[in-house]
Amino acid sequence: MTVAPASAAATSRRLLGALDLEDELDQLRELIAQILRESDAEVQSLLDWQFLGESKFFRPVTIFACHRAMSEEPVDDELLRSTVALEIVHNVSLIIDDILDRSRHRRGKLTLHCRFGLLPALMTGGYLTAHVFEILHRDPYAIALISDLFKRLGVAECLQWRLRRQPLGVEDWRHLAGEDTGSMFETCACLGTRDDTLRRYGALLGTLYHGCDDVGDVRGAVALGGGGEEDVRDGILTLPAALAIRSPEIAVLFRDPTDEGLEVLMRAMERALPEAESYLDGLAEEAMVEAQANARNPEPLITLIRHTRRLSEA
Repeated sequence: MTVAPASAAATSRRLLGALDLEDELDQLRELIAQILRESDAEVQSLLDWQFLGESKFFRPVTIFACHRAMSEEPVDDELLRSTVALEIVHNVSLIIDDILDRSRHRRGKLTLHCRFGLLPALMTGGYLTAHVFEILHRDPYAIALISDLFKRLGVAECLQWRLRRQPLGVEDWRHLAGEDTGSMFETCACLGTRDDTLRRYGALLGTLYHGCDDVGDVRGAVALGGGGEEDVRDGILTLPAALAIRSPEIAVLFRDPTDEGLEVLMRAMERALPEAESYLDGLAEEAMVEAQANARNPEPLITLIRHTRRLSEA
């Protein structure tokens, strides 16, 4: 699942301007570039390809925003290194997602496995995973969080795949989204504050992000007359799908769609978009309440919610 690149880039620029995080992001980019330069020559071109393109850096921004919501101290080396580690974890997940989804493009260029081959892409994912723990070897708190995140992501992907093509409901979608994208943002919040104060906020923000991405995918696919149909093809439960398959006829198609049935499914999901948007408004409100109840300075968190909510406009 990917948000349209042009919209993602524009949203990212607006968000950085609103939060005044350019300096922190510059430090992040510099450290990533240093790590790439020091990597083994055999995988350096693959790492450059994966990391040196257009990126929203939404997860690092979440870490920095959560830090700012609870502290007036500048970003230190420990926080910066854990942020790089989280961004690497995110890229490992993208490499795997692209292989599983058979995606040919991401961020306006060929995906890693299409550019270099399946085995090099998989081995680069393994190389990056090991590199995460090398970066964090003096930070047991971050190691524990990242280890738990890796396990949760693995379980979530297995669960989502096992439940594919089953006509489940919105609460099932929320659980899956919370363990997939939600767990990533939950970890971001904990890394940013070095405790659990904003853990639930992060989980809600990530679930909101996941749902906005689901809606944006449907909008993009319908507008383009095709494309963005990987989740429908594979029977993955998205928010619009969970709403659309309450109809028995659509649920039958969701279980085993024909080529013609895919088009019917997409149109049913398009009709479900207003209800999906209303549900996302409710999620955003939950996150707002959580931010206001727990943050010393909730404004960066509220700004993040508002910008996340706009992603469904893709």
